[in-house]
Amino acid sequence: MTRELAEGSALWQPSEEVVANARVTHFVHWLWERGVLTETYDDLWRWSVTEVDAFWDAIWSYFEVVGERGGGPVREGGPMPVDGLKWFPGATVNYAANALRRAEDAPDDTAVIFRSEAGGHRVLTYRELALHVAEVRAGLAELGVGKGDRVAAYLPNIPEALVCFLAAASLGAIWSSCSPDFGSSSVIDRFAQIEPKVLIAVDGYAYNGRRFDRREIVGEIEAALPTLAATVLIPYLDPAATTDGLRAGMPYADLARPGGGPLEFEDVPFDHPLWVVYSSGTTGLPKPIVHGHGGIVLEHLKALTFHQDLGPEDVFFWYTTTGWMMWNYLIGGLLVGSTIVMYDGAPLDLWTLAAENGVTYMGVGAPYITASAKEGRRPGEEHDLSGLRGIGSTGSPLPPEGFAWVYDAVGEDLLLGSFSGGTDLCTGFVGPSPLLPLRAGVIQCRGLGAKVEAFGDTGDPVMDEVGELVITEPMPSMPVFFWNDEGGDRYRESYFDMYPGVWRHGDWVKILPDGGCVIYGRSDSTLNRGGIRMGTSDFYRVVEAFEEITDSLVIDTGRLGQEGRLLLYIQLAEGASLDDDLLGRLKREIRSALSPRHVPDEIHAVPGIPRTLSGKKLEVPVRKILQGTPVDKAANRDSMANPEILAHFTP
Repeated sequence: MTRELAEGSALWQPSEEVVANARVTHFVHWLWERGVLTETYDDLWRWSVTEVDAFWDAIWSYFEVVGERGGGPVREGGPMPVDGLKWFPGATVNYAANALRRAEDAPDDTAVIFRSEAGGHRVLTYRELALHVAEVRAGLAELGVGKGDRVAAYLPNIPEALVCFLAAASLGAIWSSCSPDFGSSSVIDRFAQIEPKVLIAVDGYAYNGRRFDRREIVGEIEAALPTLAATVLIPYLDPAATTDGLRAGMPYADLARPGGGPLEFEDVPFDHPLWVVYSSGTTGLPKPIVHGHGGIVLEHLKALTFHQDLGPEDVFFWYTTTGWMMWNYLIGGLLVGSTIVMYDGAPLDLWTLAAENGVTYMGVGAPYITASAKEGRRPGEEHDLSGLRGIGSTGSPLPPEGFAWVYDAVGEDLLLGSFSGGTDLCTGFVGPSPLLPLRAGVIQCRGLGAKVEAFGDTGDPVMDEVGELVITEPMPSMPVFFWNDEGGDRYRESYFDMYPGVWRHGDWVKILPDGGCVIYGRSDSTLNRGGIRMGTSDFYRVVEAFEEITDSLVIDTGRLGQEGRLLLYIQLAEGASLDDDLLGRLKREIRSALSPRHVPDEIHAVPGIPRTLSGKKLEVPVRKILQGTPVDKAANRDSMANPEILAHFTP
């Protein structure tokens, strides 16, 4: 790591030129012409969260969203989507029509640059992208895919994933994707809930110099999805791969229909489901979160343009997989006319990737920045990064030293945008602004339209002290609903059980008097390893399937932008022992069923797993204990069924 800095130390100040040329400044002037007078970012933010309807109506108008606005109100019902709130009732829109509008305005501009660890390199213009989408759209339509049908994808971050998504969206079908490093159990737990009509998968993938054949896994997934009309196989690892062994297999070459007709877009209601993403909690199956076409279009237009300052001149890259919401966010770059860079492979040297492809905005997980610093990297000296004007950091909090390293080792004239948000809203609701100074360890601001507050122990807003991160006004990209959640009970329990009518996100946050934010990590126990977010319930279903294991607890000790150790505690069945054979089988099964990144660093046998009186595992308290919090401060023994067990969980 580089120089140590106190939290809040000044690092960057926007010049008058940066402020004047910022896209959000243009929006402010546009608002002035319509009688909305704001002088500072704080003024603009407060207007956006006080005059909620006026703000989101302005977003639609300013960006000239492709669709029919209609004459209805911005909102009706509510106060939150789980309570029946409807955004823009009567409006129609289609995400794909907005993402591909540049195919008409500037068809020869570059839409996609693809690079892979294995040396793959492709470039698509907006015209070419639209043509491919039209061909796949025709193929999906021939398979009977239409409005409301689900298309599931087991794909890496490759152009075919983008093409198939846009084709599905253009039909009004609903997309859902998992990365091919997910094991069959994890994928089936997700896709089986939504009963897809079509599965699109690769034969395998490469990562960190190794090749992984996934055809057997694809067969297992297909067998668990009886609603499939077709399983489309993309020969990515082996060009000669066939569909042998698949019940409903068809080659990807047969899906695309050259000359299948012009690209058309199904007009759908504003809240029509666009995709299903998954946010795993600590109990039950992964939560299938549904976002709507209109909400994602408005939110991503706003966030990418006003907070990241992206536009048609930019080349936008974020290191991600299709199993992380940042993939959905990355492809949103098409909405603002940018070129997006899709990369498949291990993050071996993303700085070289950025330099070679003229990236102007580069996004990574916070641990990649801290790892680069620890390695002594000096990317600004190693490469020509003069075109790089923004770096995004998300996934976990970035420590002040990480902020300092970026300005010491990458460049002084760029804006480091530390984000916090989540799969749940598919955006960052606290993040950067080109109008504000940047300080080490401090996220610059709360996002426009995002009324983020910190609630103290009494459930009231607090300032300049750590509290629960809540959102007290609705946002269009909040989930429309959870799949198979009749009545919204699971949706309500996930976010609104603690503070009725207020979204509780599950992060610790401190809101500073000037609007800056400091995130202190998750207040729940979801695992986040190398950009793959997975709930502990996924883990338990695999581990506790072993006859030798009667109970288990998994803890990720990571904090403040640094991945910690993944610790697995198991309670053995009578007569069983934690020998080398069991350790080896356990690790192999976790690697196969979940992902290689979720193989524990340590596995310990303990006499029992700490539980509450109601039977819930004490994941968060044990995590705090392992991070150094005294036992009596981390856990309430009186609420436990077996408090004596805590003695076996020590740092």
